[in-house]
Amino acid sequence: MSINRRHFTLGLGALGLSACTNQALRTPERSTISVAEGLSADLRPTPNPAYDAWVRDFRTRAAAQGISQTTLSAAFRGTGYLPGVIERDRNQVEFKRSLEDYLAIAASDKRVEQGRAAFSKHRSTLQSLERTYGVDAEIICAIWGLESFYGDRRGNVPVISATSTLAFDGRRGAFFEKQLIAALEILQNGDITADRMTGSWAGAMGHTQFIPTSFQAFAVDFTGDGRRDIWSEDPSDALASTAAYLKRSGWVAGQKWGGEKGYGAPSGRDLQPQAGGPVFSVTRNFDAIKRYNNSDSYAIGVGHLADRIGGAGPLRGSFPPDAYGLTKDDRIALQKRLTGRGFDTGGADGVIGPKTRESISAYQSSIGLTPTGDPSLALLQRLS
Repeated sequence: MSINRRHFTLGLGALGLSACTNQALRTPERSTISVAEGLSADLRPTPNPAYDAWVRDFRTRAAAQGISQTTLSAAFRGTGYLPGVIERDRNQVEFKRSLEDYLAIAASDKRVEQGRAAFSKHRSTLQSLERTYGVDAEIICAIWGLESFYGDRRGNVPVISATSTLAFDGRRGAFFEKQLIAALEILQNGDITADRMTGSWAGAMGHTQFIPTSFQAFAVDFTGDGRRDIWSEDPSDALASTAAYLKRSGWVAGQKWGGEKGYGAPSGRDLQPQAGGPVFSVTRNFDAIKRYNNSDSYAIGVGHLADRIGGAGPLRGSFPPDAYGLTKDDRIALQKRLTGRGFDTGGADGVIGPKTRESISAYQSSIGLTPTGDPSLALLQRLS
């Protein structure tokens, strides 16, 4: 996340997204692994006497709020201070992607393809949720896709360690202590066991990345097994919880989120997030999506991905050249040519991210140019 999100009213930077949404917009990888496996060293418990003293004091406060000693003992067994959590919290890079770049990632061919497959696999559940909550099945699936790449990137950082580390740190101590108490209440309620309560470094959990207080407010037991299990391989409870969230946020059944103006979009207010780019007509349901993540790009990304999952094609309107004078096709060509010369850009999606800039710098150095990492038409022509 930077944390700019719906249930986090903090600012986990919204790709403008969230810590976990941010990771879900990268290359997917399975997260159904043991807690320790796959975690970097800085996300494993590290001795910290000051943290240990804070936990002792916190346990007294938690007990006074109704958390049992049994729950506290189980919750803090094997947990500890995670220096990597603080590092990530301190170094959230604030940046703003253009809508064109955002949609290139959020509604990439791969995300659309996997979204259609996920929708097909879980069609009966998603359509049942639409009947129950009035929220479009494709919208629910699209949020799942943006938040965790359809469950592939749920996060495996222990939530008790993450939230207690952030509460101890104090920068947003009151907020994260509230999340920690909520997480303990979830454990005490029996929805999940401590060893399975994992999520992002900032405590967002499950298929659709709820923080603990949002879980308490909106999570539902759709499967009827007595637990609101948003962590399960079966995403039913998580998807239902997302539908419940949107319904409570003002979703209007039977109304579209919006669409590209002039191409069958519903009547609504006009929105043009990127100068010179497509104009959208958006409805109250667009605002409901923004309650999940308060970002126009996020809400358009969800809506457009939902449309693509439902069979629609790409946007018809075009975007202007970027600050370097390059169109998306130019940027894709640049990435392909760099990769063809042995400077791997990590793919050719037209988004000039860190890896592409590293490749540009490496190429520039190889031919005796100052390694700026900046793309240009001249560079593109030189690579032809």
